[in-house]
Amino acid sequence: MSEEATQVTVESTGETVGEAKWTALRELERLVPGLERESVEFEVVSEGERGLLGVGHTPARVVARVADANVPAETSEAAATAGDFVRRVAAAIGANVSVSAVDMDGVVTVTCSGADLGLFIGKHGQTIDAIQYLANAIARTEGGEYEVVVDAAGYRARRRASLEAIAERSARRAASTGHPVELDPMTSIERKVVHEALKDDAEVETRSEGSEPNRYVVVAPRG
Repeated sequence: MSEEATQVTVESTGETVGEAKWTALRELERLVPGLERESVEFEVVSEGERGLLGVGHTPARVVARVADANVPAETSEAAATAGDFVRRVAAAIGANVSVSAVDMDGVVTVTCSGADLGLFIGKHGQTIDAIQYLANAIARTEGGEYEVVVDAAGYRARRRASLEAIAERSARRAASTGHPVELDPMTSIERKVVHEALKDDAEVETRSEGSEPNRYVVVAPRG
């Protein structure tokens, strides 16, 4: 697998600054094979704040950067196509980002870094999710048997944590009311996160319903 040098930026949150740094470092290690930890620069965006009696807690937030990182370069035609699409979209919306794409186990992961990640991700992740949706729509149109994940600044890791929290809340609601809970449409990778989060829950079971791209998870009480 070839590699290319680029700056990789990750934003992360945690209960404390130390926890946020640790989470960011773990994400960088996933993105940059052989990462040298001493090369990572941290910027503390917020030290966090705990509200009265623990209510209204604001998490600590940090940005971690590593310059001249050797990240895996595009390794297949699918990765090249997805990477090129994301570059063109980023340019069209005026987001100055660097893009790398890797094809592994049927999943093409397009990772973006740079100064304009806020613009690229968008409010509540709406922009990056729309880009990911379009990238997958193109892949299906061209007959591709793979899924595209578009990530930036550790957004997908935060999204995973959010999905796990949604899964837990939905499970407790389904168990307490005795009625199934239907979640919003998700990609197959996101649905898998929900299924995995609840697979050992003795009170509920999960199933996927609907057709792509509007397939969703149902959390239902057992029995």
